[in-house]
Amino acid sequence: MVFLSWVLLAGYLFVKFMYHSGNQMIDSYLLLAKAQVQSGMCVADLGCGRTGHIVFPASLKVGERGIVYAVDVMKDVLENIHKRAAAQNQLAVQTVWSDLECPGRTAIPAHSLDAAFIINVLNQSDNRQAILEEARRLLKDKARLIVVDWSKKGLVFAPPDEDYVDFEAVKKWSQKHGFVLQEEFSMGNFHYGLVLFKHD
Repeated sequence: MVFLSWVLLAGYLFVKFMYHSGNQMIDSYLLLAKAQVQSGMCVADLGCGRTGHIVFPASLKVGERGIVYAVDVMKDVLENIHKRAAAQNQLAVQTVWSDLECPGRTAIPAHSLDAAFIINVLNQSDNRQAILEEARRLLKDKARLIVVDWSKKGLVFAPPDEDYVDFEAVKKWSQKHGFVLQEEFSMGNFHYGLVLFKHD
């Protein structure tokens, strides 16, 4: 009975911490390389989440002359990111509250980003096109948008199958809105990604 309890607890913890975002399976440094993030750039993690999985590695990449916007709709998430950035003296990190499903309301200058990341966010939204539109509004010409989300279905630690992102729909949207599909890639065993190059 005790053994069974431990098994159930282990299963619960596995689902709890792995399902939240899937960030444990995402190589943030690989994504930064695909976005060609360099010193002095201005980038944003749109839907950064509690761990700042992209935010903090990006801050090291862009350096003191760059900016990394940590964008999320959860204010406590942003407070944690802010405190961690201050504690680590990562001055490039700026937190921004935004509902990404409301285009035009994110407090980042339009056409200012060199790269934007939408990682494990679209599966949580009923208005995915609005999020993509907001990313497009914020990106410079010749900037890159990285979209990564779950790909393998039927997993107990992943979103419900019906919430999975239709990457073909994302590609069609991108072609109609001034993007070129630069790369498609698998991210480990459970995720898939696109590199979209904005070229108005």
